[in-house]
Amino acid sequence: MPAAFPAVHAVEAAAEPRVVVLGVDTHKDVHVAAVLDHLGGLLSSGEFPATAAGYRHLLDWARQCGTVLRAGVECTGSYGAGLARYLATQQVSVVEVNQPDRSTRRRRGKTDAIDAEAAARAALSGIARALPKSGDGQVEALRMLRLAKNSAVKARTQALNQLKAVLVNAPSALREELEPLSTALLLRRCAELADTREGNPAADTAVFTLRLLAQRVVQLRQEATELERRMTIAIRATAPSLLEQLGIGPDSAAALLITAGDNPERLGSEASFAALCGVSPVEKSSGKSQRRRLNRGGDRQANAALHRIVVTRMRQDERTRLYLERRTAEGKGKREVMRCLKRYAAREVYHLIRADMITRHQQPDTSATLMTAA
Repeated sequence: MPAAFPAVHAVEAAAEPRVVVLGVDTHKDVHVAAVLDHLGGLLSSGEFPATAAGYRHLLDWARQCGTVLRAGVECTGSYGAGLARYLATQQVSVVEVNQPDRSTRRRRGKTDAIDAEAAARAALSGIARALPKSGDGQVEALRMLRLAKNSAVKARTQALNQLKAVLVNAPSALREELEPLSTALLLRRCAELADTREGNPAADTAVFTLRLLAQRVVQLRQEATELERRMTIAIRATAPSLLEQLGIGPDSAAALLITAGDNPERLGSEASFAALCGVSPVEKSSGKSQRRRLNRGGDRQANAALHRIVVTRMRQDERTRLYLERRTAEGKGKREVMRCLKRYAAREVYHLIRADMITRHQQPDTSATLMTAA
């Protein structure tokens, strides 16, 4: 049928504005872009600085080729975050694009221009459909707070281990006095140690080092406490019902919210959230063999948070213990039952986040007031 009316189609195509698709390979300092027409033909490619002026120039350049229908952008959570936010403000639909697989790169080679064209083709074909996180709300602030808190906790543990290692080779009298103490009392006593003048460089340096490390541990503990307090405020401003559930503390709630993002409506269903957390079973069937395997993908931080929730509920929640006993009696192993429980927990978390999001959008925005109060 289309071949019977070539002239009519040509007139209509000429009358309509050309629609193009944009693909961007993002880097720290520059972004490389490619523009395709609606049939997949490469129209142009170019390189632009990763600055606000560069974003404007990139979009103006792309619009010279036609109306930008969609933009496929790599690394929308890091190098491409600024560009994705700018395109969204300019009413350009943005989809997140994964890097080309290894077989494609071996066949076509690897350059920034090739990657940008591949991103545009993924957006044009519909292979790339995931909406990027908006990254401009409480969840983005929560991500930064959790990053700083985890760093403080890691450094505190390292400093405490170093303090105890120094204590092993400290002067005998000092070691015998401090080793029996609890960790809290040990830190207090070491932080109050006074410099000695015994003429023994090793002993004098051991006292100085113990005091310095103890003060560092105390300071890092205070930092972690303050960061967790601010995290709790941000969680209560975003999804307060999470903290009301058994087994969900501030750290686990933060990890799950970070996975969902400031715009969890980009997730089509609770099954997509479960896949994003790596708790959805993956089909591995062939012929007469019908089975599912463990999902090793997804956000591993969110997966670990769901694991902590399930472990806590297996110890404290009567319903969870009864479920474990019933499935164990059916012949299921404990690890297999835990995978089922993590899937149920992901479903529960998704609906809680969605409900809180709807409630928050129906109320006036108080996030600025809450962060100022923090």
